[in-house]
Amino acid sequence: MVTSRWTAAPAQAASLRRRGAVLERAILEAALEQLSTVGWSGLTMEGVAARAQTGKAAVYRRWPSKEDLVAEALKAGLPSLAEAPDLGSVREDLLELCRLVREAMYSQPGFALRSVLHECDVAQAERFHGVILGGVIEPTTHLLQDIVHRGIERGEVRPDAANAYVFDAIPAMMMYRSKVCASEWGERDLEEMIDQLMVPLLRRDGA
Repeated sequence: MVTSRWTAAPAQAASLRRRGAVLERAILEAALEQLSTVGWSGLTMEGVAARAQTGKAAVYRRWPSKEDLVAEALKAGLPSLAEAPDLGSVREDLLELCRLVREAMYSQPGFALRSVLHECDVAQAERFHGVILGGVIEPTTHLLQDIVHRGIERGEVRPDAANAYVFDAIPAMMMYRSKVCASEWGERDLEEMIDQLMVPLLRRDGA
């Protein structure tokens, strides 16, 4: 998160005090802040430079286009989903994972990503396909795999539930609601998705 306050010093003077990774971090944080406040359509390279208190030439030297800058900012800023919850039951593990994904979606980088998803046209959105896959969908899917396989070992989940369609269900639902329906995920929404979709989908016959 950007925590520095505006100062009266000229942008070029401020940039002289920062070099390399420090300046790049300030620019990327400024891009995320701009995305989360003015959105994709309102973001400009000049506005990012001003918020980072540097010259726009410093931005263009590193990222020749708005798309390049935003893609790098999202990759650097999206929270890491590194470990699957292990709370003793598949239902609780899935629910906690959904909460973690929701928290990531509500973070500043998450809001920035959602502004890109909502505002970009098809051609522009294609530029961020890899960022969305690598930063959101694939990490969530990998953790789902861990939860489902652990449930199979405990006898809670039918063995043939470990397939790509099942692993896609939660990321697909959460992205669909966010992108197409523009709706948020409350606690009750998450519980209903787990209880009405995922648990029946995973349950062993007769369980």
